[in-house]
Amino acid sequence: MTEHGKEIGTAALIGKYRSQDIADSLRTLATFLAGRGIRVLVEEGTAAAIGGVELEVASYEAIGERADVAIVLGGDGTMLNAARRLAVAGVPLVGVNQGRLGFMTDIARQDMLDSMALLLEGRFKAERRFLLDTEVVRGGESVFRTLALNDVVVNKGDIGRMIEMQVEVDGEFLYVLRADGMIVATPTGSTAYALSANGPILQPSVEGIAVVPLCPHALSYRPITISDRSRVDLTLVPPHDARVHFDGQARCDALAGDRVRIARSDHFLTLLHPPGYSYFAMLREKLHWSATPKH
Repeated sequence: MTEHGKEIGTAALIGKYRSQDIADSLRTLATFLAGRGIRVLVEEGTAAAIGGVELEVASYEAIGERADVAIVLGGDGTMLNAARRLAVAGVPLVGVNQGRLGFMTDIARQDMLDSMALLLEGRFKAERRFLLDTEVVRGGESVFRTLALNDVVVNKGDIGRMIEMQVEVDGEFLYVLRADGMIVATPTGSTAYALSANGPILQPSVEGIAVVPLCPHALSYRPITISDRSRVDLTLVPPHDARVHFDGQARCDALAGDRVRIARSDHFLTLLHPPGYSYFAMLREKLHWSATPKH
C-alpha cells in the first residue's frame, strides 16, 4: 500500500438502489463534500432510484472520465458493480457500508464524515486489486467477454445434474471435472463464494488465483492456488451445457464444446482505505474469529 496523494477535485457518489438509508447518507455526504469545494457527481441510476437529488447526475462513462474518486454507499455487491464499471477508467473507489462491515466497504456509516475529512486530507492508503479477464470461445470465435473482480463461476445452471468440463492451466491438461461446477477466484473473491466451497483465503497481496471445484463427484478434486500469471481454460464436455457467472452479476449461457478462458486482466481496481485499516481485523469481524489474543 502507498499513501494516496492525488488531490480530489471531483467526487462521484454511487449508492445501492431502493434504499432510504442510502438516500439520506448520500445527501448528507453530498452536502459535506460540496461545503469543502468538491464537485459532486451522482451516478444516474442512483439518482433515479432515490429521487429528489438536486445534484449533477452523471453516467458511469462520465464518472470514469471526470471523477478523481468514486464513493460507494451500500455493501460489497454495490462495490462489485461499481468496480466492474470503473476499473477500466482507473477511478479509485472508497466503500461506505450501510450495514455490517463489508469485505470491501470498510467504512462504517457512523464514521462516514470523519473518514471523508481524512480522505480529503490525503491520508487514505491505496491498495491495488487485480481483475479477471474472461471470454467464452465457441467454434474458435469469442462470443462473450467481460471482467470480474471476485470470481468466474461455471455451473450447471437450471439443470438438476452434474456437468463435466476439461480443466487446463497454461495449456496443460489438469483433469476432467465432474461436479456442480468450478469457481475461479481472485484474492478479493477468495472470501466470497469460493470460501463457502472450502477454497483458500488469499491475502490481497498474494499474486495467485484460486481454482475451486464446486461439489465435485470425487473428493480427491481439491482447491488449488495457481500463479496469477497463469491462464485457466474450462472446456465443457458434450453433451453438457452450463452457465457462466461473473461476480454473481453478469452471466452467459455456454454450450457443450465451449471454452471459458480466464486470465488476469491488464486492468486493476484501486481501493482506498482509511487510516488504521487492517485486512486481518476485517477477517476477524466478518468470520467471527476470536478477537482476544491469548498469552
